[in-house]
Parts: sequence; structure tokens; C-alpha cells
Amino acid sequence: MRLHDFFPIPDAPDWQIDWPRLKSTVFAPWFERMSRTPQDPDWHGEGDVWAHTQMVCEALVGLDAWRELAPERREIVFVAALLHDVGKTVCTTIDPDGRIVSRGHSRHGVEIVRDVFWRDLGLSGSPEAQRLREAVCSLIHFHSVPQHVLDAENPTELVVRSASDGGLVPVFTNRLLSILSEADLRGRVASDVGRTVDLVQFFREEAEENACLDAPFPFASAFSRFAWFQGRTARPEIDLFDDSWGEVVLLAGLPGTGKDFYAAEKLSGLPMISLDDLRVKMKIDPEDDQAPVISAAKEQAKAFLRAHEPFVWNATNLSQTIRGPLVQLFSNYGASVRICFLETEWNEMLRRNQSRDRVVPQSAYNRLMRNFEPPSIREAHQVEWLCR
Repeated sequence: MRLHDFFPIPDAPDWQIDWPRLKSTVFAPWFERMSRTPQDPDWHGEGDVWAHTQMVCEALVGLDAWRELAPERREIVFVAALLHDVGKTVCTTIDPDGRIVSRGHSRHGVEIVRDVFWRDLGLSGSPEAQRLREAVCSLIHFHSVPQHVLDAENPTELVVRSASDGGLVPVFTNRLLSILSEADLRGRVASDVGRTVDLVQFFREEAEENACLDAPFPFASAFSRFAWFQGRTARPEIDLFDDSWGEVVLLAGLPGTGKDFYAAEKLSGLPMISLDDLRVKMKIDPEDDQAPVISAAKEQAKAFLRAHEPFVWNATNLSQTIRGPLVQLFSNYGASVRICFLETEWNEMLRRNQSRDRVVPQSAYNRLMRNFEPPSIREAHQVEWLCR
């Protein structure tokens, strides 16, 4: 499976972009919206988002650094360039000063791309599909980071953080990110193009100096990595003593991805806190206020934590906003935390859903997909992505 199965990718010897074929892909409606989405003329004198995107892709294929990549990586970076600003179509507004702004467009772009890749292109349910999808998503998520390296209080933290996505998506690296960012900055009409491209070079040098240009930073241990990302130590190279007493497993995944089966097969020796089971016991509908369910689950968790007893927390846990406080609670009691994220192919997931005792409505799936983000290696001591 390769991205050239879905998109025409420029190749040697002429490196020409087939725009008519690209505009007829599954993203055609989004490209049309991009052509109607304006940008701040001071930063983007070329005009709308689609005009900028075309300039970025043309700039990218002219870069020797991109042409010299292995074919799969060339494809990933090209598709990321094609889609890096798709999020602007849903978040572009005019601020009180009359400026055109697109705050949060990287996050919105990732949501759109992940949804289309997962459902429409079938890029889900296998390690290969997962790798391609999330490599593009990581590039889109971080694509503006290199140009802000000098604005960061700690440039080392910036490059180590972005490189960490390579822990779960090995094809993603800061080198690829820097190539995308350079093309993004060259592909526009503005007075600061040269200065901002120089910032990308500084980003590369900072990443190389910190041993994370082509791979994640080499932390001494998973415990040290988690502590650094939690802000418990200032220096990533320090090897901290692991004083955790045992492991709590936090399951995550959309309904129908097999969390219950995985727990029964792989974690059967551990007690489990299931939010679904608590809802049934407490007679609370999934659409009702979930505060009583969460409160009861946390009280059970605290009892296990005080007793230093490992357990499983079983719920969808689809966003970092939900997972973060739980991981913090478990680790504050001295536990090591492992997040097991499960996914399966879209149609298979829907088929399994129909055989559940409590069928999830299609509208709920649509809502969950909009808020869904796989866990990053930064979130816990161990993070696993599993296809079931």
C-alpha cells in the first residue's frame, strides 16, 4: 500500500504535477473550498488557499532535498504539502482589526485528513495504512513549527517534541518536516520569504545538534521520556530512576474496535474498570450527563491505586483532553501507564457495532471521528497502536 495508489505523485525525470488528476481525487470538494478561502495578503500575496497550495507543491518538487528522498517518503511529504492547509477552509475568520486569520488550522486539517483517509480511502485497520495516514497527519500537525523555532522559549524542547511522533510513526522525521516547511514558506508571495526559510535551516541544525533530525530523541528510558514531557526534568538526556510500582493499562479506540475482546484475551488477569458496565449498573444513558459515571470510575481507580494494584481502564478515551487527566491521576499515585490504542477498518468497525448489545448511532460515530486523535508517545510511559 502506497499513497500513489490514491494520488498522482510527481516522479523523475520531469517531476511534473498532474493537477487535473489531483483535482479529481476524493479531496476535490475540499480543493474547491480552498479556492474560495482567502488569506492575509501581507503573508500570502498570491491569494486564496488553493493558489498557495499549488505554489507550495511546485516549490516542493523543485527541492533537491525532496527529490533525493526514498519514494515512499517523497509521496508522504507531497501529499502533506497538498493537504497542509485544508483546515483553513473551516476556521478562517476576520479578527476585530480586519485581518484574515486561520487559528488552529493545523489541528482542523488533521481532523479532516484523518477522517477522509480513514473512511473514504480505507487507510485504517492495518499497520501499513496506519503508518501512511499518521505520517501525513503528523506533518500537517507540525508544519508551522520550524518557522517559529526562534520564538520558542526552549528550541530544544520544540525539536524534541516534534521528533517524538517518529516513535510510533517511524517514517516521520524532523528532516521531512523541515522539507515540507521550506516548501510552505517558498510557496507564497511575501516580503519575508528569505528570512523565514533561514529559520527552517536553523530548525534543522537545532534538530541535528539534539540527535533528533532523522529519529526521535534517544531518551535513556521510557520513564525518563515521560517525565521530561511532563515537565518533571529540564534535561532530556538525564536517566531518571524508575520508582513506579506497577502498570495501569488505559484502553482507547472507537466503538467496535475490539477493546473488550482485547482485554479478555490479553489482560484477563487484571481487574477492569469499564465505563460501559458502570453506565448499565447506574442506569445512565450514554447521551446523559456522564459526570456520575466518571466519578464512580475514578473512585474505583483510586482504590486500586492506593493498594498498588494494576488494573485496566476501559473506555473510548479518544482525545488527549480526556486521556491526559487520567494518565496524570494514575502516575501521581506512582503507577506506570500504558495506553493501548485499537483501530480497525471503517466498514468492519460498523459491522461489529451492529452486533453489539448497545449499538452506537451513526451520528455518534461522526461526532466521535471529529474529536478523535490517536495517542502520542508523549502521553504515557508506553503507547501501543494495535490493529484488530
